[in-house]
Amino acid sequence: MKYLLVQDDEDGGDRLWGKCAGVEGLFIDRVPPPREILTLRGCDPRGPLAEAVAQPDTLPQALGEVCVEVWDSEQPVQWWTLVDTVVVAYQTNVADSARYDIVLGAGVRNEESFFELPASPRFEIFAGTTAAAAGAGQCSAVDGLFKPRPDPAPVPMELIGCEPAEPLLAALRRPRRTERDWAYLLVLDRHGAVMASPTVGLAITGARPSVLGGALVDITLTDGGDDRPPLAARPVWEAWHQGAPAVPNLWAPYDSRGRTEWLELTTRAWRVRGPQPDCSGGEHHLDGRFVTDVPGLHCAMGEAVLGPGRYFGREWNAFKDCLGGGFGVVPPFTLVWHDSEVARRALAEVIDDPEGRLSYFEEIVQLLERCGVTVVLQ
Repeated sequence: MKYLLVQDDEDGGDRLWGKCAGVEGLFIDRVPPPREILTLRGCDPRGPLAEAVAQPDTLPQALGEVCVEVWDSEQPVQWWTLVDTVVVAYQTNVADSARYDIVLGAGVRNEESFFELPASPRFEIFAGTTAAAAGAGQCSAVDGLFKPRPDPAPVPMELIGCEPAEPLLAALRRPRRTERDWAYLLVLDRHGAVMASPTVGLAITGARPSVLGGALVDITLTDGGDDRPPLAARPVWEAWHQGAPAVPNLWAPYDSRGRTEWLELTTRAWRVRGPQPDCSGGEHHLDGRFVTDVPGLHCAMGEAVLGPGRYFGREWNAFKDCLGGGFGVVPPFTLVWHDSEVARRALAEVIDDPEGRLSYFEEIVQLLERCGVTVVLQ
């Protein structure tokens, strides 16, 4: 069996719903949301957004994925993703001639909204992927962001060759939405270790004798959930299914999307493993030959300080948190960065520094040194 379906019980443990030999529909690419027009009001653009404003002759200009963080006076309380964002036009803000109103075309997804909209919100804008998001500015309002949108249609998931436990048998006898609608699908590697645990819906559309025969059943879940990995993750997951990485640089052949998915699996593995006792001192060696993008930098960094397949941050903020302790290694220590010029050149145009002076590579080196790490660039 490669999969376990479990749900948290009332005591915080795992209650087994069933075992499955296979899952169809585990990997999906989200259907892009419909295109909309939004306006960033009173925007102080930075990074890629500032570049678009500085070159009006190049409009419309693509920004890719944009994250909008909605802040109260202390912290972000809502997160929105603008998919395939394009800068369409801009004009000077009427109330502040130093700021702009920037018109965007994008699809809109609400990622997390734990709190209501603050009375006086502020908006932080980031452009890029989760593993390489660059600050793109601040604005005072986002016209068109807060409005009702229909939920996307659920995408079913097929559980193949299931051995149902009692909770799942009860659900099969009386198909309906359970009192608690979601469970974890534990994905096991060939040694039985949990390598991932996406959430799935427990509403059952249908069940039938399994194509694998015997007393097994095949079950259709109405909604496989939004926690499923994209199609680009399939080869990475197949590699991890053979067991946790034991040698370095297995991530290196993948493109940036594959490396980002590699980092996702290291993150999940850390969550399963939990906080680790910290050690400091000594010398760590970073193999820089394949550090050609931001995800590659963090793959190599995790291997340098902790070993293959280990998590030590997947973007700047998470990396900073790891340097603060609780992840297995804490400064002071020495990092010998071999072939560092590869990353210096590859990341020269990746700039998240608000002042626009430092590349991502330079920021990482500066952060390491500020936290007490002796960095030796070779």
